[in-house]
Amino acid sequence: MSPSRSPASGAAASYGRLTGEPYRIPLLHQGELVGTLALGTRSPGERFSAADLSVLADVARQAAIATHAARLADDLQSARERLVLAREEERRRLRRDLHDGLGSTLAGMALYAGNARRALTQGALSGEGGDAAQWLDRLEVRATEAVADIRRVVHDLRPPSLDELGLVGAVRSAAGGLALPVAVIADEPLPAMSAAVEVAAYRIAVEALTNTARHAQASRATVRIRADEVLVVEVVDDGRGLGVAGSPGVGLGSMRERAEELGGSLTVTTGAGAGVVVRAELPNRARTQAR
Repeated sequence: MSPSRSPASGAAASYGRLTGEPYRIPLLHQGELVGTLALGTRSPGERFSAADLSVLADVARQAAIATHAARLADDLQSARERLVLAREEERRRLRRDLHDGLGSTLAGMALYAGNARRALTQGALSGEGGDAAQWLDRLEVRATEAVADIRRVVHDLRPPSLDELGLVGAVRSAAGGLALPVAVIADEPLPAMSAAVEVAAYRIAVEALTNTARHAQASRATVRIRADEVLVVEVVDDGRGLGVAGSPGVGLGSMRERAEELGGSLTVTTGAGAGVVVRAELPNRARTQAR
């Protein structure tokens, strides 16, 4: 009989049929429990001999390696699927922004420019100014809207302030627009970091500060940034703390996702006195590769 998958029983694979209480061997890989090997005897009441147990221990070690490898393969496939989904969602967002927003604005500008040209032509023939000035006014408005749309699309891809001010300056600039006193403390100059890490750190810091300003009823907040092999971003406030509906959980999923997709982590804990501490740790691979 070949091994078969048994999802109903919770087993990843099975061979034969268990009768009675099985003998269980934990599957350990580098100290981590990755599964359990459940074994049945050949006949009721039979016990495994010392030789049997020695062989089964060897089998369990090999099974643990195989199980760990299969789990890594599943995790890799899941990561690939998430990457594809995120990429396609981003493409769909960009298409919508360009087609529905910027595209319609540019089409309107072309229409207004054509109307202005015709009005000027008619005015030249009749000796009157016509409606050219009104169409040019509308064209100016639509051109201003197009510039705003382009800036918004560019900002969503990568905040321009990161290139202009760097990570610390960009966070300070964003914090300055909040109705909350924010102190930004950082080791400057920060070491080189990849664009992905820089954007993730910025988004996490700004998201955490925005949540604090909107929901935590805090009187102040502090952002601490330090980096070496790991870039650490901490946002600390003196607000209502954990356990209050609507405060720390708002946007937590997106912040954690940004950290984990780079191999980092994000934790939310209670501060020393009160409030909340949002701490993100992001592997700074650019720093590691430079060494």
